Amino acid sequence: MKKCRVIWLIPGILLFLNTCSERIEIPPPDHPQTEKWINLFSSDLSNALYPEDSWIIVNGILEPKWDTEIFTNVSYDNFILDLEFMMSRGANSGIIVYCSHIDGWEPNSVKIQIADNPPDQSLSPEPDWCGAIFGHAAPSKRMVNSPGSWNRITITCLDHGIFVLLNEEPVIELDMRMFKSSKTNPDGSSIPPRLTIPLAELPTMGHIGFQGIYDGKQIRFRNIKIQELD
Repeated sequence: MKKCRVIWLIPGILLFLNTCSERIEIPPPDHPQTEKWINLFSSDLSNALYPEDSWIIVNGILEPKWDTEIFTNVSYDNFILDLEFMMSRGANSGIIVYCSHIDGWEPNSVKIQIADNPPDQSLSPEPDWCGAIFGHAAPSKRMVNSPGSWNRITITCLDHGIFVLLNEEPVIELDMRMFKSSKTNPDGSSIPPRLTIPLAELPTMGHIGFQGIYDGKQIRFRNIKIQELD
């Protein structure tokens, strides 16, 4: 495994890496070239944790059969995760990072929301819109494509920093250390009651996971690639 060195040039702002064969800006300002990156899951899902027969990979597309999660069988700390997803109308799913407990994962992880946003373009983004840190931070703008279209998302996790790039636009820059309450976010908004552990207290290492079908709505993932940063 190649090892990369991350450099903090300005407090609170991640700019550069590395001692790898290629130079990567952190967080990447554009979706990265991932041809040489590692597949997060093997084609037979032998390195995944999930209820039997609940997830499948067909023609390179990962999809669930029902409402359950799939997780990596190892933990990750600093990494860039890049993938594509497609959802049906009304879908509600998520990408889970820093999951320290697979059983009862919701309060013990950070979820990047995958959802079909409300059709009203005049609404302000909410923390349950696509690209959001669920329950904590809304995306800066609406960037999700229409249901039935592929979307690309790049998630950078580096210590307490989480950065989300959705369809070529940065939509989240979050410092977990700022979220010290389990009741209210720094902006005063309420946190869903089931998220009982403040982000500031969560470990910055854990399993990566994906949510399955919700209320019969389909979600699919492909080209799921990871680059570890140290």
